[in-house]
Amino acid sequence: MPIIQSAKKALRQNIRRRKQNEERKIALKKAIKEFRKLVAAKKKDEAKAALKKVYAIADKTAKTKFIKKNKAARIKSRATKFLNKNLAK
Repeated sequence: MPIIQSAKKALRQNIRRRKQNEERKIALKKAIKEFRKLVAAKKKDEAKAALKKVYAIADKTAKTKFIKKNKAARIKSRATKFLNKNLAK
């Protein structure tokens, strides 16, 4: 355990940030998983709504620098491509 005051504060910050990062990671993975499940079930309207959620979460995580901007763009691009490929008909 830290003894110095600044080290104690740094530990508190690290704990809080680790928790936030874990929540962001879980939210992003969960949104993508839900989206892919809806596409696989051929539920077009619900999948489009889930795609918007994937976009929002990807942008938010990139904005907070949890993931890089290009990774967010790649996630969004692949999700859109997946939707178009599987529900084009």
